[in-house]
Amino acid sequence: MSFEDYRGVWVFIEEKDGAIAPVSLELLGAGRQLADKRKTELAGVLIGENISALADRAFEYGADKVYVYDAPIYRFYRTETYMRAMLACVEKHKPEILLYGATSTGKDLASAVATDLPTGLTADTTQLDVEEDTGLLLASRPAFGGNIMATILCKKYRPQMATVRLKVMKALPRKVGASGVVVEECLPLREEDIRTKVLEIVRSTTRRIRIDEADIVVAGGKGLGSPAGFKIVEQLAEALGAAVGASRDVVEAGWIGHHHQVGQTGTTVTPKIYFAIGISGAIQHLVGMQNSGLIIAINKDPAAPIFQACHYGIVGDALTIVPMLTEAFKSALGRKEEADAGKV
Repeated sequence: MSFEDYRGVWVFIEEKDGAIAPVSLELLGAGRQLADKRKTELAGVLIGENISALADRAFEYGADKVYVYDAPIYRFYRTETYMRAMLACVEKHKPEILLYGATSTGKDLASAVATDLPTGLTADTTQLDVEEDTGLLLASRPAFGGNIMATILCKKYRPQMATVRLKVMKALPRKVGASGVVVEECLPLREEDIRTKVLEIVRSTTRRIRIDEADIVVAGGKGLGSPAGFKIVEQLAEALGAAVGASRDVVEAGWIGHHHQVGQTGTTVTPKIYFAIGISGAIQHLVGMQNSGLIIAINKDPAAPIFQACHYGIVGDALTIVPMLTEAFKSALGRKEEADAGKV
């Protein structure tokens, strides 16, 4: 394999409900930095139906070029159709780096493409860099339960691929009106040759607020003592209309499900407000929430590391303080609702 044939940094641009998924905009920001370091172009790959107009948005967030596969057969995500399009594009244009968001779609597509090429794939990456002279992608991710960070290299194959966790990268400021090159690609796929069929799309009806999308996250740790003590976190979250988060210790103890875990081995969150209640502040947890807009910590240990990372800290027993805060917020929010109703 001649590495000289492979140039450019690519991002799989995931479309969701007619818009570019936020993680793809974040990856365009990260990809722009890698491409600039390598003095090469940043390209996006856009697959779907009636999605050509989204290329303009990709240019506004850093892309130089967008490869577009726009056809009815790509209306819904299916591994086979998207994989064939991506493989054809990679084999034709040969990127040196290809990034995907670590969403259900991105992870499924990346693993299928990596298997067929074949090449390496670093999953659930949280840090990216590139060696300017060699072009080696430095993809770092938590390992051994989040106790170390491992940097993984793919020295023998191209393209180098990685899926990247949501909200660990930052999108560039939007440059309205920015332009680039659109390359319309076509692949002769027939519906009758595709093994999977989409019969119906069923939207989730759950009312649970996702912690990676919430403006407010109320998270609790083992300092709350027991599952019963953890209930005060859920009560405060309900009062604020917030998502419930948790430390790894709480999840491993079985107090709450893994999808609530914040940290290197859980979910990275960047809410406007983050409550850390009974959480000591282990490094693997801090990495997952340290970019929150406002961090409020409550812990009875004044030496807890969380107080070095928060904007406001309360030293005291959370089992006493949090119920008081919950009632105060309920009262204040109730008065606001009454006042708003009076204005109607």
